[in-house]
Amino acid sequence: MRHRRAGFGAHPLHALALAAGLLLPAACGVVYTSPNVSRTAGGVDVREIALTPETVIMANRSPYSPRNLPREFHSTASARQGPGLGTLPAAPDVPTARPAALEMRLPPAFEPRPYRIGIGDVVLLATKTNGDTVERLSGLLAAQTQRQGYTVSDDGAISIPDIGRVEIGGLTLQEAQDRIFRFLLENQVDPAFSLEVAEFNSQHVTVGGAVNQAARLPVTLTPPVLGDALTAAGGVTVRDEEFASLRLYRDGTLYQIPYEDYLARPDLHDLPLKDGDAVFVDNTYDLDRAFEFYRQEVDVIRLRSQARKDTLDMMQAEMALRRSVLEERRSNFRARTELGAEPRDYIYLAGEVKQQARVPLPYAQQATLADVLYGEGGIPTRTGNPGNIYVLRPSQDPADFGAVTAWHLDTRNAVNITLATRMQMRPNDIVFVEEQPVTKWNRVIQQIVPSLLTTPASIAAR
Repeated sequence: MRHRRAGFGAHPLHALALAAGLLLPAACGVVYTSPNVSRTAGGVDVREIALTPETVIMANRSPYSPRNLPREFHSTASARQGPGLGTLPAAPDVPTARPAALEMRLPPAFEPRPYRIGIGDVVLLATKTNGDTVERLSGLLAAQTQRQGYTVSDDGAISIPDIGRVEIGGLTLQEAQDRIFRFLLENQVDPAFSLEVAEFNSQHVTVGGAVNQAARLPVTLTPPVLGDALTAAGGVTVRDEEFASLRLYRDGTLYQIPYEDYLARPDLHDLPLKDGDAVFVDNTYDLDRAFEFYRQEVDVIRLRSQARKDTLDMMQAEMALRRSVLEERRSNFRARTELGAEPRDYIYLAGEVKQQARVPLPYAQQATLADVLYGEGGIPTRTGNPGNIYVLRPSQDPADFGAVTAWHLDTRNAVNITLATRMQMRPNDIVFVEEQPVTKWNRVIQQIVPSLLTTPASIAAR
């Protein structure tokens, strides 16, 4: 006894080492237990298969159909077909004509303005006939000699071959000449040319009614007059000049000239017309009733427009209601899912992972092992063993009595991570990552060291 006391008193570290030696075997088996994948698991048959390009195909043969989201997540809010416009009010009939005096209503006088080139007009560029200048104009000579013009396109420009496009729409003839002159100078071409309008297609005056032939009279550099318009239509064909009238519709207003007054006053023959005027030779006499007819036609157009607007408003209101219903159903589904009231398919993360968890499989698509591992934070590089990653999949066949297949993935070679992107997950799969050997030993030491420090003190206290 004295020898023991002398030993402990002279060499306390020997006592600590002796205690460590006595505790270490017990600690390795009792203090710390490290989970791993074993082929013997309480009578359960465990079959370990290394993941390779061939075995991944075999693992994915296990049938599985992902759950689908409710149809509310696939539907869109679309209004049903509207009720339609229905039968619109018919236009009123023109009252029966009765002999009466026709009233003269002349349009306000206006000063004709210079003609402005418009879309569809055809212009001609005439150039000098000497070879040098014409050749440099790259085709303008051919346009002058063959009378081939340039049509003003929708953007108001004409295209000169080998030179480019120049915009002249909306310009007077003089303004267009000035612009083309500058354009040719900028392109280093001799600007010796003349410009003329060959075809006037952008502005018109319409003539109809009791005439030989309805016509459209173009507005040219010289604005047309009323007499020219009637002549272009082949003249007036009325039986009774007393009740005939010339009606001019301009800018939303209807004007009237009794035909007898037109014949008696030469100045009315020279009444200038402008683009958009419509001349109608009529045998009726009542301007006010005729204007009421036109007003009714405008009202019908407005009624149709309002009906369409009302229909659109109804459709928008219905779509808003449908969106509300869809959103409410989607919200209810999310709430049921959060409360666990909706069936889901899950897989489980265990072992040395960022966080052990239950992970739901996605709707309407497959999830891979890579999705699960890296979607949940990946494998801790200090503690997780990249050489021992397992997917534990229990058999669904009752005849197998719960046999488990352990699909083993070794990612110490990073190329094998590509196998994880192809390995499809199945419900109730368990993804298990073993710990590093040094991690296992470190954890044993962490639990043993406190015991080693307290044991000598306990012995000394005795």
